[in-house]
Amino acid sequence: MSRIQSDVMRELLKVYFIAGSVNGKKDLVSIVEEAIDGGVTLFQYREKGNGALTGDAKYELAKRVQELCKRKNIPFIVNDDVDLALELDADGVHIGQEDEAAASVREKIGDKILGISVHTLEQAQKAAAQGADYFGVGPIFSTQSKADARDAQGTALIELFKNHKIETPIVAIGGITAENTPPIIKAGADGVSVISAISQADSVYEAAKKLKEAVFQTV
Repeated sequence: MSRIQSDVMRELLKVYFIAGSVNGKKDLVSIVEEAIDGGVTLFQYREKGNGALTGDAKYELAKRVQELCKRKNIPFIVNDDVDLALELDADGVHIGQEDEAAASVREKIGDKILGISVHTLEQAQKAAAQGADYFGVGPIFSTQSKADARDAQGTALIELFKNHKIETPIVAIGGITAENTPPIIKAGADGVSVISAISQADSVYEAAKKLKEAVFQTV
């Protein structure tokens, strides 16, 4: 197995859905299935927040969602929990700046996908050197999905990365909807990542479909 190619990664980032058991109005497996059918291209299991599962319950839910993703041919990424990702043989891991060092994670996961949240040019350059396959950049707009979210910064950081010829694929996150997606893609992001825009929608399928249309109509 070899590291994922950047052009393949860019395609996978188009409509990137993140969720855990506490984020939706119904069973996570049902939500993810509807989201994939609507057009989601990548899924990240993020089990955080009040009431989040732990231990065996967390593992069992992750396994169920992973099996669905495999059937639907959608990569399954685990947020932060490297041990869980390795136990499941997940497709990759996403880490933040406060998590384990990227170089250490890369060593543990081998050629699996490694996503890293970055908030400055210096962080991006360091993450790229340590083996990031893509960057999560944001929050673009204010968000209620993450209790520890930083201040919204619009598309300025994406534009800065592009001006400095950062080659690593970029997915934008934070307060993103189908309506505000076009300027994000125009700024240079390869895709958009959402939690509540899909998980809290009355129709998960339609929400995912609209996001996909917004991304692909702007490309």
